[in-house]
Amino acid sequence: MKLSTLLTINTIVAGVFGLAFVLVPDTAMSLYGATLSPAGVLVARLFGAALLGYAVLSWFARNASESEARSAIVLAMFVGDALGFVVALLGQLSGVVNAVGWSTVAIYLLLALGFGYFYFMKPSNS
Repeated sequence: MKLSTLLTINTIVAGVFGLAFVLVPDTAMSLYGATLSPAGVLVARLFGAALLGYAVLSWFARNASESEARSAIVLAMFVGDALGFVVALLGQLSGVVNAVGWSTVAIYLLLALGFGYFYFMKPSNS
């Protein structure tokens, strides 16, 4: 896989989840068996806004030439997805969400592995 492909996949995933959390946070969370208070809706929308920012960053970085900036983007995506994996896994293991939460664990894990590969194993970020 090429880095541009991984960044495109990240754009799609972050874009879909970002739009869902910004536009219909109650519906998005209900898929996980969770309900939101008004403050929870606000936090979910803020999370969605951040995801949409990552989607835009990934989209415009996908064809960037090799540089320190592109390397920094790949590292930031790795760190964010690795931490997201840990948080999602802990939440899943504690029973905070239903079985659908395992999809979130898997998505964060796969993205973290992908960005980790391009940062640590293939430093040229091809």
